[in-house]
Amino acid sequence: MEREINILAISGSLRKQSTNTMLMQAMMALAPTTLKFQVYDRLNDLPHFNPDLDVDDGPVSVQHFRSLLKQADGVLICTPEYGNGIPGVLKNALDWIVSSGEWVNKPTVVIAASPSPLGGNQAHTSILLTLNMINARILVDASFAIPYITMKMNKQGTIIDPDTKKALQASLLRLAEACSN
Repeated sequence: MEREINILAISGSLRKQSTNTMLMQAMMALAPTTLKFQVYDRLNDLPHFNPDLDVDDGPVSVQHFRSLLKQADGVLICTPEYGNGIPGVLKNALDWIVSSGEWVNKPTVVIAASPSPLGGNQAHTSILLTLNMINARILVDASFAIPYITMKMNKQGTIIDPDTKKALQASLLRLAEACSN
């Protein structure tokens, strides 16, 4: 029997009807059964990053986030693009991890999706810079931007584009493989 692989799944959006949250849920449904997901949906609970607050164990909400990261074998991030970058709440969460080390060498897949023709390319590039800074093990071959996401996923959150579905399944298989090594 294959071992369970614990994946922390994070959507970079706080919006209730977020396309990226639906994309994350769709990916979880497409995943191999060995992947077990813990959704982190408390980005809004993290205080604005302030090094003066990052003493001892830091704020309780930050402790919780760091604990989930520490327990995870890998990370899946689905993010929209806001103002040619990643949403502030997601950047804030990453800033809380810069000096704590929970993300070091952790296999990470990043999917940026947007209804625009560029597919969140700027957000994708931006988040990769920060993840490299915190020494995440970014699975570049499994991370990408999806343009025109609203044409590739229906309003119920089902991936309707066969090529996108295939690419997402391959991404998840790569994540499972990286977490097993």
